[in-house]
Amino acid sequence: MTAAPSAYKFCPQCATELRHITQEEDGGPKSRLRCPDCHWTHWNNPTPVLAAVIELADREGQVLLARNAAWPGKFYGLITGFMEAGETPEEGIAREVAEETSLTVDALKLIGVYDFQRMNQIIIAYHAVARGEIKLSPELVEYKTYPPAEVRCWPAGTGYALADWLKSRGITPQFMDLPPRPSSTDKV
Repeated sequence: MTAAPSAYKFCPQCATELRHITQEEDGGPKSRLRCPDCHWTHWNNPTPVLAAVIELADREGQVLLARNAAWPGKFYGLITGFMEAGETPEEGIAREVAEETSLTVDALKLIGVYDFQRMNQIIIAYHAVARGEIKLSPELVEYKTYPPAEVRCWPAGTGYALADWLKSRGITPQFMDLPPRPSSTDKV
């Protein structure tokens, strides 16, 4: 799987155009975006993303899935977001749940860590027991709640976290088929 393309085109130190330059590193020769003038290297390390399987304590343990305004179609997924500087992953996911749904998190438990190479991300997923009135942030347009036994997983990123959480509850996860992604050779 290839990583997401880099947003870097120019060196942030000297503004020279970056080039793919192979250089000897600890693990052997490695091609990375590097500055030919000042030798700055763009490491392009994965970005940590936080995710929550939200179990609604005040709604008979239903699971909340939401649809992002930027997503095409009617796909519903976990609440996700980026960590802020100075916060722990637990603080970050509790903040994201509150910001995106207005729910209060009562308890958190780590589900696992998942790679999502297509977006050059590493997902840190939590089970969040939450309660309160659901009020979505502007980045989310809809939500649905499901009994855990009825929720369907997706074969990518956070879908595997949801599947692992279901397994931990003694529920065999059911996976949906995702439509194929358009390739760069498809006509628009």
